[in-house]
Amino acid sequence: MKPTKMFAAALLLGSSLAAMPAAAKEGMFTPDQLPEIADDLKETGLKLDADELADLTGFPMGAIVSLGGCSASFVSPQGLVVSNHHCVRGSVQYNSTAEQNYLEDGFLAKTMDAEVPAAPGSRIYVTTELTDVTEPVTKGTENLSGGERYALVDQRMKDLVAECEQTPGYRCQVASFYGGDQYKLIKRLEIRDVRLVYAPGDSIGKYGGDVDNWQWPRHTGDFGFYRAYVAPDGSAADYAETNVPYKPEHHLKVSAGGLKEGDFVMAAGYPGSTSRYARLAEVENTFDWQYPTYVTLLNNWIDTIESAAPDGSDARVKYEARLAGLNNYEKNLRGQIAGARSVGLVQRRREREDALNAWIAADPSRAHYAADLTALDALTAESAAAARQDFWYNFATNSQLLGTAERLYRLAKEKEKPNAERESGYQERDMTFFKQGLQALDRRYDPAVDKAEWMMFLKDYIQQPQAQHVAAFDKALGLTPNMTDAQLSRKLDAYYANSTLDETEQRLALMDASVAQIEASKDPFLQLAVALYPHDREQEAESKDRAGRGLALRPAYMDAIIAWQRENGKITYPDANSTLRVTYGTVLGGSPKDGLVYTPFTTLEGIVAKNTGEEPFNAPERELELIRAENYGPYELESIDSVPVNFLSDLDSTGGNSGSATMNARGELVGLLFDGTFESVNSDWDFDPRTTRTIHVDSRYMLWVMSLVDGATNLVEEMDVVN
Repeated sequence: MKPTKMFAAALLLGSSLAAMPAAAKEGMFTPDQLPEIADDLKETGLKLDADELADLTGFPMGAIVSLGGCSASFVSPQGLVVSNHHCVRGSVQYNSTAEQNYLEDGFLAKTMDAEVPAAPGSRIYVTTELTDVTEPVTKGTENLSGGERYALVDQRMKDLVAECEQTPGYRCQVASFYGGDQYKLIKRLEIRDVRLVYAPGDSIGKYGGDVDNWQWPRHTGDFGFYRAYVAPDGSAADYAETNVPYKPEHHLKVSAGGLKEGDFVMAAGYPGSTSRYARLAEVENTFDWQYPTYVTLLNNWIDTIESAAPDGSDARVKYEARLAGLNNYEKNLRGQIAGARSVGLVQRRREREDALNAWIAADPSRAHYAADLTALDALTAESAAAARQDFWYNFATNSQLLGTAERLYRLAKEKEKPNAERESGYQERDMTFFKQGLQALDRRYDPAVDKAEWMMFLKDYIQQPQAQHVAAFDKALGLTPNMTDAQLSRKLDAYYANSTLDETEQRLALMDASVAQIEASKDPFLQLAVALYPHDREQEAESKDRAGRGLALRPAYMDAIIAWQRENGKITYPDANSTLRVTYGTVLGGSPKDGLVYTPFTTLEGIVAKNTGEEPFNAPERELELIRAENYGPYELESIDSVPVNFLSDLDSTGGNSGSATMNARGELVGLLFDGTFESVNSDWDFDPRTTRTIHVDSRYMLWVMSLVDGATNLVEEMDVVN
């Protein structure tokens, strides 16, 4: 490193420690809550009006979209969408083969004609309307049993969705907030023709791989692009060559000027789920049993896939996305466990419940809360016991072909009902996804790997106490306590040898099969699905009854939380639930533990320092040459004398936030949220301002890679790049 760079780094380190605030900004706020915190937003640095942010169809929220698992945003008037590399990687994998491996080489369409369809089922959802439907969903449910309440609420939600979707091309959902205390109907344009435009190779987009996952410092180019297409009249349509790029009402300008330490940032996206308000009993069960059990299972699962699908094989290409997801989840859970221990999560939750109980006891008018909380804790313990009972059976039935058979038989059963009364996932509105899921199996299934996974799960199941076994399953599959691995292997071989569910046309044909036809089938996976159906529906009914009882108790609990926090001057944001949220704060490093300091930015030079030439630290030679030549183009940040690659903030985020647009005070795109530090993953359960840090890929690194490394100048020219 040049002396000037060393001096800049030293200054950066010193300023990072001096600038650390007493408390980070907690909260994944719904957009309609932002006017309530307008003063703090302004004080933190926002230049836009908070009322503008509350308008889901205005700027900038109108540019924020969901991919149905990841977040994204429009960045051009021609429907260009940017998200994380790991969010579009499934489509890169789908279009790859061992001979033409875009995962390794990257994919770039220099013209729109060269853009290719994304993986089946890919969607871009544009929110157009939001309506409070709490009363029509909950009215008259007070005195019902758990099962009755669940059924009535579920049916009302389906009816609201059906009415909303009478407008062609739209996908609607009813989302629950505050444990069922509030319901909102969300209407979204469903863009079905999604095409892959550009994704750098894994040597940039996944640089550092699982080694660096959840770690800082980070040097990952976690970005990629889709494009939304619609029919010539602007309506949502399936893929067709005559379709045209969607023209969004709003798109984000992309900043080449970027950020400096201490600058205001906010992220808008669709965080999946948090458990900030979970009761103590759930916390104890999760961290004492569930997470440790999962970590062991996930490591065995990863080893099983890697053994059955060697590097370089076609099977490995098919299972790359699954492996990435499993590795990510395993590391996340270890971080959750370590984080819970470091912050004393169980004790902190116990103290919070004691404080809430004291607040309730201080006023006789609050006495009704006490009874509800006692009942809720009993229900939580009951649910935990059921989860343990069903855990190993649920994994033992986790073969892809068995899962396909179970869905097909369930579809035949559900089709005997009127469409409005069918289970969610089996209505006519779901059939496109259903079909695409059956089609996509070809690109993500290998019989040898599937058998290896299934055998691993079954061996775990067989070892469990008999009380945790399901008699119908043991009988149908012929499982015995002393079954050897060789006997089990031969039994599974017969299933794969005698099944035709690995054939796409056969799977699709079975979508139209009747119950009688499936029950008469000789396919062993279908026979097993039929045998398990009664038990699975009984298990489902018990789960729905518990959920229905929870719908009566959790709203009362959240009412108490909201009132209690209001007295302490705090606005209660709802737990994340895959709906649009905004989180805000500043560019900020940190010190998660004694002797460990995180600076706010990483640089291009850090890529060279980490590079070994071996995956996952195998940056492209062209990139290394540019860095060594200090060819920064117009994207250098003077304070670090380099191009920033990734940066840290104190934003509050979780899974599902991946791909969220990170914006500056003016609503310009300055990066993409893609990860958190290992010490902060526990924030799903408990926000710790000292350790919570979110990782973003810097827009300047994105533009640098696109312009100088991969030659994606056509996209740079298409976007509104501003300084």
